[in-house]
Amino acid sequence: MNIRFLETFVWVARLRSFSSAADKLCTTQAAVSNRIATLERDLGVRLFERDLRNVSLTPQGERALPQAETIVRLTEELRLTVTDANHLRGRIAIGTIDSIVYAWLPQLIEAVKRTYPDVDLDLTVDNSLNVSRQLLDGQLNLALIAGPVLAPECRNIDLCTYECHWFAAPHLGLHGRKLTLLDVVANPIFAFSKGSQPHQNVLRLLEAAGLDANLNLVRILNSNSLATITRLARDGMGVAVLPTGVAREMVERGELAQLDVDAELPPLHLHAVYREEPGSTLPGLIARMAAKVAAAEAQGTRRRLSPTDATPARAATHNK
Repeated sequence: MNIRFLETFVWVARLRSFSSAADKLCTTQAAVSNRIATLERDLGVRLFERDLRNVSLTPQGERALPQAETIVRLTEELRLTVTDANHLRGRIAIGTIDSIVYAWLPQLIEAVKRTYPDVDLDLTVDNSLNVSRQLLDGQLNLALIAGPVLAPECRNIDLCTYECHWFAAPHLGLHGRKLTLLDVVANPIFAFSKGSQPHQNVLRLLEAAGLDANLNLVRILNSNSLATITRLARDGMGVAVLPTGVAREMVERGELAQLDVDAELPPLHLHAVYREEPGSTLPGLIARMAAKVAAAEAQGTRRRLSPTDATPARAATHNK
């Protein structure tokens, strides 16, 4: 039985279209039709019901699809197992968020290039909501985001969990003492873009404390740029909500201090998400590689940034 014909069957079943499958496989619709007809003849059953508008699986096709997907996946895994990684070629589009870029994305890129030197990476940096949309639209092969993405065709792999805290420039004098949420919101709050998990978490804390962010009692400034948020916080323009892994180096340099606030922020759960597609295992391989890199970085962060390190050892100078 021809593996390529099985892969074609899987794509037609998923896309419900011979022409769309042909585009995905970079071939013609006639070639797709011939492959399916040959596969049906070999199996002795009809796999699809066809009319002018729709393509749907027959009951025999429904039963055959899971096994066909497994055969295609195992065939690709076998090929990758016995093939020299240096011979793997291709391009993979990865979408991610600023929090990962600042924490461990460089280590992941280095690991990918070391393991698969002929695989090219296209990177997109946006908020988790936009990245997940691009993944579902087929514009990205892999998403490294605050997830998960709950869609039948998506596989989610846990990467790590970031503890989130309040941070401010040391010269504001907010560190080293117990603060209430009211003490914190006396300053502008720098959060991520609207709709993001960190932004929603801040709103829930404010609501639970009876503080209305829509009555100018609380100034929340949103940005999808982590560089902007951290720069404004380091310059003493307000208090930032940041993952500890992102703020670690700035705390070590004395540019930011972690605040002791009685309103704890929920952690940020990061996931690698990819669509399970026949004949394409690179997204899954790189997702699992990302999980290893994230775990190593998380362990290093916990060692380097303990509660006793929250107050900088030296006074920071204010960058103007």
